[in-house]
Formats: sequence, structure tokens, C-alpha cells
Amino acid sequence: MYHELTDQEIRHRRTMLLLRVVVVVAVAVGIWLLAVLAQRAAREQAAASMRQSILDAAMQCCAVEGSYPSSITHLEDAYGLRINSSDYIITYESFASNVMPSVVVVPR
Repeated sequence: MYHELTDQEIRHRRTMLLLRVVVVVAVAVGIWLLAVLAQRAAREQAAASMRQSILDAAMQCCAVEGSYPSSITHLEDAYGLRINSSDYIITYESFASNVMPSVVVVPR
């Protein structure tokens, strides 16, 4: 049996379709936003981990050699420290051989 749709039924169907599209788009944007935030948090955590690795290597150098290294290249050459300078900006400042260096690691 054929039933012709009324104007009210047509409006209701259109409203429901529009509501479904809006919900799908909102969920997609929410997932994208969560992925971006998770990626940013992971990069910041990796930067903190790299900073701690540099400080640990500097402390190991001080324990072995009796002074903190004057440059980060000494840690790379003598202590096997690996630095990803393409993803991070690293500032290593050594004031004196008996003072722990200042290390700042920032994601690019």
C-alpha cells in the first residue's frame, strides 16, 4: 500500500538526516582533536625524556672524569648519547666545569 508523505514527515526526515550528519561530523572532529592533543603530549614527554638523558649523561661524565662536559658533543662522542636534532632544539650551557650545565629541550 502506498502512503504519501506529508510535509511534516518530510521535514522530520530532513531534520533527522541533518542531525545524523552533524553528529558524525562532531565525532570526527572530536577524534581528530584528541589525536592532535595526544601527539603534542607525546612530543613534550619525549623532549622531557631527552633532557633527562642529557643530564644523566652529564652526571655520569662528572662522576667518571671529575668535571661536567663543556659541550654536548663530548657526551655524544664519549658516552654514546644520541640526539635527534631534526625534531628538537637543544640548548646546552656549561658555566663552569664544577657546575651542572643548563639544558633546555624544545620540540620543533
